[in-house]
Amino acid sequence: MNRLAGMSRSATPLVLHADRLLPADPGVLEIARRLYAAVRELPIISPHGHVDPGVLLHDTPFSDPAALFVTPDHYVTRLLHASGVQLSELGVGQGPLDPSAAREVWRRLCSHWHVFRGTPVRYWLESELAEIFGITVRPSAATADQIYDQIADRLTRAEFLPRALFEQFRIQVLATTDDPTDDLTIHRALADDPTWSGRVVPTFRPDRYLEVGSPTWQEDVGRLGSVAGADTTGFAGWVEAMESRRAYFKTHGAVSSDHSHEDVRTDPLEPADAERIYRDAVAGLAAPRDAVALRRHMLLEMARMATEDGLTMTLHPGVRRGHHTPTLRALGPDTGHDIPLRGDFTDPLRPLLERFGTHPNLRLVLFTLDETVFSRELAPLAGFYPSVYVGAPWWFLDAPEAVRRWRSAVTESAGFTKTSGFIDDTRAFCSIPARHDMARRLDSGYLAQLVAERRLDEDEAHEAAVDLVTRQPAEVFAL
Repeated sequence: MNRLAGMSRSATPLVLHADRLLPADPGVLEIARRLYAAVRELPIISPHGHVDPGVLLHDTPFSDPAALFVTPDHYVTRLLHASGVQLSELGVGQGPLDPSAAREVWRRLCSHWHVFRGTPVRYWLESELAEIFGITVRPSAATADQIYDQIADRLTRAEFLPRALFEQFRIQVLATTDDPTDDLTIHRALADDPTWSGRVVPTFRPDRYLEVGSPTWQEDVGRLGSVAGADTTGFAGWVEAMESRRAYFKTHGAVSSDHSHEDVRTDPLEPADAERIYRDAVAGLAAPRDAVALRRHMLLEMARMATEDGLTMTLHPGVRRGHHTPTLRALGPDTGHDIPLRGDFTDPLRPLLERFGTHPNLRLVLFTLDETVFSRELAPLAGFYPSVYVGAPWWFLDAPEAVRRWRSAVTESAGFTKTSGFIDDTRAFCSIPARHDMARRLDSGYLAQLVAERRLDEDEAHEAAVDLVTRQPAEVFAL
C-alpha cells in the first residue's frame, strides 16, 4: 500500500486545540482569545538563535525529516537519550545520514513519542507537524513511516524550501550566533542577493576568546589577532582585536554580543595585573585562579565596549558545559548534556553596573537557568538600572509553567517594559514559529488574568501584548 495514499485507520488523530495553553476559566479565556487574536499573525523577531544562515543563502531542500526535526536538536535528542536511546542511534555527530539511517532515526522518535508528554518539546513538534506539514495522526511506531513519507514528499516542493518557509513563518529579523573570527561571507552574500528580502544579522559570540584557562585559548587568541590585524601578544592588543572585530560585525548588521560563562563576576583588575596575567597566559603559564580573574576583567571590558559601539550585551551564565565527559569527547559540544548551575547576579555584576549601569548607551539583557533569581535578583536589578532587561526564559525554562512563573515574578518588580521579548534560542528552523506562538499564547493568558481581576483595562492589555511581540525586542536589540 502506498503510504501517502492514507494514514492507518487505527492511528490516533493529531488535532491541535485552538485554545491550547490559554486559560481554562471561561471568562478569562474569552479575554485571552481576543488578546491572542491581536498577536497571532504578527511578524516574528528572533534576536538570538543558532540557525545556520547558509540554509537560507543556498536555499537547498532539507534532506529528510530526521535531519530537520531530530538529529541537530538537543532538546529532542537528550530526552530520547535519557530514555535509553543512544545518541549514535539518532545520528548525532555523524553528518548527513543515508536514507535508511534517517528513516530509522525517525522511527526511534515516533516509537518514543510518549517520553515527550507534558514537555514543551511535544508542543513544538506537534505544532510543526500539524501546522507546517499537515500531519493528521499522532506519531507512533505504527505511523512513523507514513509520517516520514508525507514530510519527505513535502520537502521536495518549492513551498517548503528554506526561503519560502522563512516567508511563511513571517520572520522579520533572524539573528545567528557567530565566532568573532568569522568573515561573515554568508551574511554579506545574503545582504547583497537581489532575490532575497529577509533580514538575517550576525551576533558576536566571543566566549572562547575570554576563557583564558581553555587548552585552546593561546591558539584561539592568536587567530583572533591575525584576523583583526592586531598584536595580541599583549593585553592592549587583545582589547584592540576585540574592538576591531566588534566593529566589523556591526558594519555587517550585528546588533548584539552574546556571552555565556560559568559566572558573571566582573571584578576589575589593575592595569598592571591584567597585563601580567595576560602575558603569562600567552606563555601558557597563567595559574587557574588568575585565568578566571582575567576572564572576569575581560567581561567588564566587553561592557565598556558596548557603551561605545552600542551592541546590546546579553549574558546567559550558569551552565556546566559538557557534563558527561565521555559523550563530549566522542560527539563534541551541544549534544544535550549541558546542565544548569545556581545563579548569582547581584554582587557579581555590581562592578559592571556601578561603572556602566546608568550609561545611556548600554543595554544589558540578563538570562538565567535558575528561576530562584527571577524575583530575588533579576527583576530588582532591572527595576532600578535603566540599562538592565530581564531575558525571557530559555533552554530548560522555556516551558509553559516556567514562563508563567517568570512573567509573574518579573512583572511585579520590573513591569513588562524591562523584559527582552521572546527569545527562541533554537537550532531547529521549523520550531521558530511554534516557540513564538507558545510565548504569545502564554502572555495573552497572563494579561487576560490581569484584566479579569480588574488590574488592567483590556485596551492596555491589548497594547502590552502587541508591544511584547514587536516594540520590546526591537527596542532592547536596537532593531
